[in-house]
Amino acid sequence: MSKKQLTYSEVARSELFRKLITKKKRFIIPMTLFFLAFYFTLPVLTAYSEVLNKPAVGAISWAWVFASTQFIMTWVLCSIYSSKSKSFDALCAEIKAEVQTSERKAG
Repeated sequence: MSKKQLTYSEVARSELFRKLITKKKRFIIPMTLFFLAFYFTLPVLTAYSEVLNKPAVGAISWAWVFASTQFIMTWVLCSIYSSKSKSFDALCAEIKAEVQTSERKAG
């Protein structure tokens, strides 16, 4: 006796899967846009203005300060994603359980 396995399309149409994708998009798209805006601000400002060329502390310019904050921002975003991913993982576990239940009923 063979079990009927669900296809990706069938899983993708499920309510839980759509909920997962919606939650991920609501988180990832704004974070990506923020990251890109923050990242590209440095080269744009250094190329087209003198704002970051002024000294911040001693001989260290604001460009160096801004560049250093990009490392911090990357670590912060990674930390935020790591904690947020726990809710994504929980939804994935629910989806897996739902698929296994559906396959058992169909088989």
